[in-house]
Amino acid sequence: MDLLTMTATQLAAAIKEKKVTVSEAVQAVLAQIEKTEALYHCYITVDKEKALERAKEVQKKIDAGELSGPLAGVPVAIKDNLCTEGLLTTCGSKMLGNFVPAYSAQAVKNLEEAGAVLIGKTNMDEFAMGSTTETSFFGVTKNPVNPEYVPGGSSGGSAAAVAAGECFFALGSDTGGSIRQPASFCGVVGMKPTYGTVSRYGLVAYASSLDQIGPLCKDVTDCATILEVLATHDEKDSTSLNRNDTDFTAALVEDVKGMKIGIPKDYFGEGLDPEVKAAILKAAEVLQEKGAIVEEFDLSLTEYAVPAYYTIATAEASSNLERFDGVKYGYRTPDYLGLHNMYKKTRSEGFGAEVKRRIMLGSFVLSSGYYDAYYLKALRVKALIKKAFDEAFAKYDVILGPVAPTTAPKLGESLSDPLKMYLGDIYTISVNLAGLPAMSIPCGKDEKGLPIGLQLIGDCYKEKNLIRAAYTYERAVAADVCANTEADGNGKGEV
Repeated sequence: MDLLTMTATQLAAAIKEKKVTVSEAVQAVLAQIEKTEALYHCYITVDKEKALERAKEVQKKIDAGELSGPLAGVPVAIKDNLCTEGLLTTCGSKMLGNFVPAYSAQAVKNLEEAGAVLIGKTNMDEFAMGSTTETSFFGVTKNPVNPEYVPGGSSGGSAAAVAAGECFFALGSDTGGSIRQPASFCGVVGMKPTYGTVSRYGLVAYASSLDQIGPLCKDVTDCATILEVLATHDEKDSTSLNRNDTDFTAALVEDVKGMKIGIPKDYFGEGLDPEVKAAILKAAEVLQEKGAIVEEFDLSLTEYAVPAYYTIATAEASSNLERFDGVKYGYRTPDYLGLHNMYKKTRSEGFGAEVKRRIMLGSFVLSSGYYDAYYLKALRVKALIKKAFDEAFAKYDVILGPVAPTTAPKLGESLSDPLKMYLGDIYTISVNLAGLPAMSIPCGKDEKGLPIGLQLIGDCYKEKNLIRAAYTYERAVAADVCANTEADGNGKGEV
């Protein structure tokens, strides 16, 4: 039995049926990490001893009937901007290179209560600022599909760990596409839920009004199952929603008959790679063949999403990162003259180039004389973008489009041109500005063999529409693969 080919829910079922133990699952993951981690560098911290100890505890609870959920005994990786009690939490930065939290994020607690086993903390762009996982102080993560390419970011370590078999699922955070884009580049499933669905308590903030925690996993069933565990009301987070419709696994139905799917014409203009375009439109055809009503429409304001997003996100980042000053915790410069010099040197030495760039941009748009011209104007554009989506969802159940304009770029290409990197988020950031749910599912590969991600966007609280459409597409593609394999004879031909 090859454990690493299993999905999270399949593994949990096998553990429940006593076909495999929790310790065997954890040891399989740790062996894979030992084998491939030197090449891919998915993790910042691997907590081997605690994981093996936790595996024994969870096994006892499963055997005693205390744990019977669909994630009990499953090894999970956590993005390193989610606090974990007693375990290093760095945000990929020198600034927090020695920070060990005294508490765990609520999302992490929810997984632990469900019986998941924490393997370690995954690499990420520093303070979640980047789209390639190349800005981490601890080094670059590589794409397991092809190590010459980036895994995406900022949750690139989490996506790469799932793709490399170094965990069964992972948590990421999505501020402007940081779950969906690495999911697309690494060929895994990733979801950003409706803002407020998952508690942000214990998530080190980048842009508080945009950040949202979500899963990266192997298939749509895992995605719905994990989200069901994560989505709980939390009084410690003032933006946490108290929802009574979080039975997401109920949407795992292979049926899109009558579902109205809109394709924004604006997403298929200049800058979109032809291979990506062809794969997305082919996916739309699959859903149409399954009974969905697919139409093109105009989604206005797309060109304003990038400037509005980077104005708001950097302004909030400037405020949120003010706390890292060398006084209370984290890095402090060893040589300084007086308090102000200590602040200046600590921040100069502790933050990387991309973080400094965004702090300066954010401080600029919030400064006297520019606040009205930039920040307030961006907030107005944000409201207009939300209104445009509201109008679209009056007609459509789901919006379908690409996750990114291209497949994964080569290592080093994006950092040389930050503006090009920012524009790579054009299809994902408006979702965060409007607080909507969206997910990425694999829908093909380009001629270089790099994965292409299909993005499905839903109205607020309508994750179930996304799960239903994604599940139907996933099953249809799997059925086609099986049919082609059988037709080719003994499964030896090309698929």
